[in-house]
Amino acid sequence: MVKKILANGQPCKKCEDVERRLREANHWSKLDAIVIANENDPKSEGMELAQSYDIGVAPFFIVENEGEIKIYTLYFKFVSEVLKGNSSNAQANQELIENNSDLDLI
Repeated sequence: MVKKILANGQPCKKCEDVERRLREANHWSKLDAIVIANENDPKSEGMELAQSYDIGVAPFFIVENEGEIKIYTLYFKFVSEVLKGNSSNAQANQELIENNSDLDLI
């Protein structure tokens, strides 16, 4: 997880919210690393990662699986596909909707 520290030294509000949600859902311990993107330090690891992956939002998640890297900027998608392992269900639902224009997910 890459989270941001604002130029005024305060943590990013969205990052705090996502961290709270991860902790409440008992997912925090599943993260391999927490990296800080410090707005006052363009050489901070998080700022360099954001630049190298062309990411302009925080927080974001970098997932490496068998040499393939995937970036998640949406918390719920990250949780669904990575932490809960529901990517096949999400993909199946999306395909079902795309192939049946009269359906919609609730």
